[in-house]
Amino acid sequence: MFRQMLRSKIHLATVTESCLDYEGSLTIDENLMEAAGILPYEAIVCSNLNNGERFMTYAMAGKRGAGEIILNGPTARKGAVRDQIIIFCYEYYSEEEIKRHAPKIIQVNEKNQMVDRKTKR
Repeated sequence: MFRQMLRSKIHLATVTESCLDYEGSLTIDENLMEAAGILPYEAIVCSNLNNGERFMTYAMAGKRGAGEIILNGPTARKGAVRDQIIIFCYEYYSEEEIKRHAPKIIQVNEKNQMVDRKTKR
């Protein structure tokens, strides 16, 4: 049996832009994607702390080091610039893998620069 578990999250990222005229996705600073182990076009779930919205989309790599967190397409309706969001990435693990599993937690400052990287057990 496999269970879906949190693999990584980017905690309290700040939305920097909202672009309704796009096909959809969430643009994330490439440094943050790399730190969290999120690949371009990988499925992600986002939770908006300002309005309670929770949505699923896919990740797109933003400019490295620019701190971009951009709501694109329909996701632009799920939040506003300066909203704080949590970005979750999940993966399926076997019962044996779960025993050793520790998700990566990436904490960022108000400019979406990584300030801490932890693994939680």
